[in-house]
Amino acid sequence: MRAKGLAPRAIILAAGSGRRLHGAGGDCPKCLLRVGSATLLHRQLAALRASGIADITVVAGYQESRVAEACGTTARVIENARYAETNSLFSLWLARDLLAGGFLVLNGDVLFHPQLLRDLVCSGVEDALLVAFRDPVLEPFGVEEMKVQVRGGRVADIAKTLPAERADGENVGIAKFGPAGARQLVAEMDAIVSRGGVREWAPRAFQAFARVRPLHAIGTRGFPWIEIDFPEDYARASQEVLPSIEATCDPAAAAPAVPTLAPEPMEAEWRPQPGHV
Repeated sequence: MRAKGLAPRAIILAAGSGRRLHGAGGDCPKCLLRVGSATLLHRQLAALRASGIADITVVAGYQESRVAEACGTTARVIENARYAETNSLFSLWLARDLLAGGFLVLNGDVLFHPQLLRDLVCSGVEDALLVAFRDPVLEPFGVEEMKVQVRGGRVADIAKTLPAERADGENVGIAKFGPAGARQLVAEMDAIVSRGGVREWAPRAFQAFARVRPLHAIGTRGFPWIEIDFPEDYARASQEVLPSIEATCDPAAAAPAVPTLAPEPMEAEWRPQPGHV
């Protein structure tokens, strides 16, 4: 049974070639990197199905045929034939005709604890972004992180270029939008693409969205995750993050329910939640 508030479909953005991995894991698309006994793609497909989402689309580009073969009958595949000259916003825009009823969107290079997906889809708000709030004892974010500023429980700004001192957390790479939010996001993507912004990251559209409609920030609550961009990320995913996920992912022990967030602006002072990146 589908949980209340769950988007009816999911889009996995998996068009990239993973050139910054410099051959770590072979020449396969990043979504087909094997972490432990399964690929990133199969782990995401399994997490979505476990959350009651069976309508899944993968936007592939580099070695699209290999991705399609890996998906089999579990997901439809849309090809971004311009993957080498575009970015994740364009990949999501290619799937725009599928978004009208609301959707989840996932970056295909993210390894994450399944509870993060459950927290997002059961959060009680229509439009939301998973955010790993910064631990103040850790180093400030660098130029690589997609940084997020949060005010009153909502995304105020999101960009890699956001000054580190203004960043409250990092984008995990998973978001959801309800029917009305999906329409607004498509309008924002249409405007960006029409201006030639095909090389923008998908969060560029999220940034524009958050200026006109609330985009709620859902914290990771310390559950492990990692985005795999570089060889050191791949090593850490296999050696640290996956064992941490497996150690805390006991299906016999139900995770505590995530509190329902109020759609209205939060008047109380906002404080960062603990996160694990």
